[in-house]
Order: sequence, then structure tokens, then C-alpha cells
Amino acid sequence: MTKISPHELGNHAPCIRSVPIFNHLGDSSMDYIAEKAHTSHYKKGEILFRPKERDDTLYIVNRGKVRIYRLSEAGREQLVRILNPGDFTGEWSLFNPEAEREEYAEATRDTVVCMIHQKDIQVFLKQYPAISLKLLAEMSQRLENSERQTAQVASENVLTRLILFLEENVDPEMGNTPTFTLPMAKKEIASYLGTTPETISRKFKKLEAEGHIQQLPGKKIKITDLDDLLLYSE
Repeated sequence: MTKISPHELGNHAPCIRSVPIFNHLGDSSMDYIAEKAHTSHYKKGEILFRPKERDDTLYIVNRGKVRIYRLSEAGREQLVRILNPGDFTGEWSLFNPEAEREEYAEATRDTVVCMIHQKDIQVFLKQYPAISLKLLAEMSQRLENSERQTAQVASENVLTRLILFLEENVDPEMGNTPTFTLPMAKKEIASYLGTTPETISRKFKKLEAEGHIQQLPGKKIKITDLDDLLLYSE
């Protein structure tokens, strides 16, 4: 990992502007926040943080991709989410800096991350209360997603989990025959859904063989009839 100071890197504003909790602010406010950011470069496979570490930093992905995952006691990996440019992690530690991390964060390609420390974020929250509301909304959504993911892994079969995952990634404006790009590789979908890559591959082939989906180049999926797909079960 190579750390670069704000003076060496230049303006952090593009990183700050890409984040929903900040980009509703005026230009001068975002520039002020950007002055407090520091930047790190991570090569593919490098770890940003790991369990048992204490960290009071908000990590914002500027370029590249980061996967957040946990390991069970048996060593099985459970993908929590994928961070793309504009996404962030570390929001919980902003309110409880003494808490230990429970997850791993790993760069899945060469990645540039902007980092802001808790003491600076707390100043921003006092100056710009709207950030607090945006942050709470994001945290609530992530908690809801986590609870849904846990419930599905515990109670639904793999095919149902996959169908629900596909449905969650469809923009409602696409209608009943949507074509969309998978947000992650199939092996990452397998980890996210609590199964194996081989099983996920078989389920994709099953759905395609029975006419519910088409697998297109570039990780694209075409759903023949979304309503029928949601009613389908093994």
C-alpha cells in the first residue's frame, strides 16, 4: 500500500463528490471536506482492514473495487457487499471508534481509497446536519440488507436466493423483461448467497435451460418474464 498526502495528490474533490452523503452539499463545502481527506493506493489482493482491528476511519472508494467479507469459525467466506467507486465503509466506527472490526476489506483490483478520520467527520456532522440524515439512511439500508441476507441464507433454498438476488438488482423502470449487468462475478454471488460457485453455476444454467433467463456477454442477464421468474421454484 502506498499512502499519498493531500499535497502530493492534489484535489480530493472528485472523490468527495461521488459520495451520496456529501454530494448534496455546495461546492465550497465539498472542497472543505476534501481538504481533510487522505488517499491510499492498494494493489489487487491487499487488505484495507481486518477483524479485531480498531479503526476510526471512513473509507471511500475513488477508483477500483473492494469486497467486504467475513470468515466463519470453520473458515468459510461470507461476502457482505462489494464497494464500487463512490461507495464507502467504516460508518459504524465513526460513532464507536473503540469497537473492533468484524470484517475484512480487500481490494479486488488496483484501488484508490480516500480516507477521513472520525474527528474530522464529527466536525462535518455539526456543521452540515444533513450529512447525519444521509448517513443514518445509508446505515439503516445496510442493516436491512444484512438482515434480509441472513434470513434468506437461513430459510431459503439456493435457487430462491438466486432469484431474489436477480430481482433485487433489476431497476423497476426496466419493466417485466429487463436486461441488466450483474453487480459482481458469479463466485462473489456464491459467497454472498452462502453457497459454492459450482452450485451457483448450476442454478444459472437451470434457469437458462428452462427459459427464464438468458446469459449474455459482459455479465449481462436478460430475464424473459420477471413475474414468472418470481413465481418459479424448485
